[in-house]
Amino acid sequence: MKQCKITVMRKAFYADLAALYENPLACACDLQEGQVFITDGYTKPQGLCDSAWASLSSFVMTLACGGEDIYDGWMKNKKSAMISCNDGFRPVSFYIEVIE
Repeated sequence: MKQCKITVMRKAFYADLAALYENPLACACDLQEGQVFITDGYTKPQGLCDSAWASLSSFVMTLACGGEDIYDGWMKNKKSAMISCNDGFRPVSFYIEVIE
């Protein structure tokens, strides 16, 4: 199994949606753009939230096991994926790539 590098590419915050629907949080997402995580393919990297891992893990596992060209030509690098976490108020985009 190959290792994968997960890079935080972009964070967003939809203040209008949060104002309408979210209960205030004491601790919102603390990931930083450019932050990097390394995984063996099946272990959640330390510091990555459970919610993000739930969104990423199937793509990470596919790439770590040698899968490529997810969604038939979607990515320029066939051994990568761009996936966002499932937080509707503060989505984070992650670039996942195989470490050769």
